[in-house]
Order: sequence, then structure tokens, then C-alpha cells
Amino acid sequence: MPIMPDHWIRRMATEQGMIEPFVEAQRREGVISYGLSSYGYDARAAGEFKIFTNVDNALVDPKRFSDESFVTRVGDTCIVPPNSFVLTHTVEYFRIPRDVLVICLGKSTYARCGLIVNVTPLEPEWEGQVTIEISNTTPLPARIYANEGICQFLFLRGETPPDVSYADRAGKYMHQRGVALPRL
Repeated sequence: MPIMPDHWIRRMATEQGMIEPFVEAQRREGVISYGLSSYGYDARAAGEFKIFTNVDNALVDPKRFSDESFVTRVGDTCIVPPNSFVLTHTVEYFRIPRDVLVICLGKSTYARCGLIVNVTPLEPEWEGQVTIEISNTTPLPARIYANEGICQFLFLRGETPPDVSYADRAGKYMHQRGVALPRL
């Protein structure tokens, strides 16, 4: 399963609409970098944030998830409370080819500040804006920036397409826009 290089990502983004909007070269002047890199694509955090809070003493239950566990903020930055997390989504909309699996890793700039990015793999033929979880592992509040790099996506091409793709299964997170909370 080879990792796909910049020229493949560029071609798939421009000819097949795999990433929209697509930034063809890394932007880094005064911002946390984003755009095309050698073997990946650095996506940006959108300016919509769902901050985890325990104000209403809610129970976190993935089968009966309540949005009362979050407060929503919109803006250029977001403060992640100590030992807590925030959900946001990518600015970019992804359309994953049938023979590709995408893995996401956090940006080193944030990781070195104790902020950990978690995204599950983007499966073959999934499409949408990616919901991103950012955990603050420190005892201090931490700032994240909208419209700047938050994570890097790596594109792995399978030897052959799968028998059943995410689209074939009518996956529950297909075509999502904005932050998608847990669904059963």
C-alpha cells in the first residue's frame, strides 16, 4: 500500500475534486502551515468550535450522545480548556477515491504544545468535511487558530479497490459539513 506523493495529490485534487478548496503549495508565512506537502496535505481548522464542558453534568455516552456536553463558539481562535477537548472541522471538503485510505496525523507545532489531534481514517469513497478532535493534555488553557494548519492527511493507495466502500455501505458520516457529533 504505497503512500501517494505531491504530484498525485495535486492531480487528484485539481482533476477529480479530491480536496476543495485546494492549496497547491505550503503556506507558512506567519501561520501554522497548510497546503500540499511532499507526501500529504496539511488541512486547516475551520472557525467553528464545539468546546467540551461539564456545566450541565452530562454523561458522555456514544449511544445516547447529548450535545449539552458542548458549547459552540465561532471565531478566529479557540481556547481549549485544560485536560479537555474541542471539536472542529476542516475548511477543506474531501472526496476519497475508491482505492485510497487516508490517515491523519497532528501538526508538530501543536503536538509540541501538548495538543493532540485525533481523526479516524477516511475510508474509500467517503466524502465530507472532516470532524477533528483536539485534546489539550496540559494543565493550562491552550489556543488553536482557525484557517491555519491543524493536521496532515496521508493518502495510501490499495493494491486493488475494496469489494465494499464507505459509500456502498451508506456510512452514517457521509457528506458531512460542519462538526458531526457521534451518531449510532
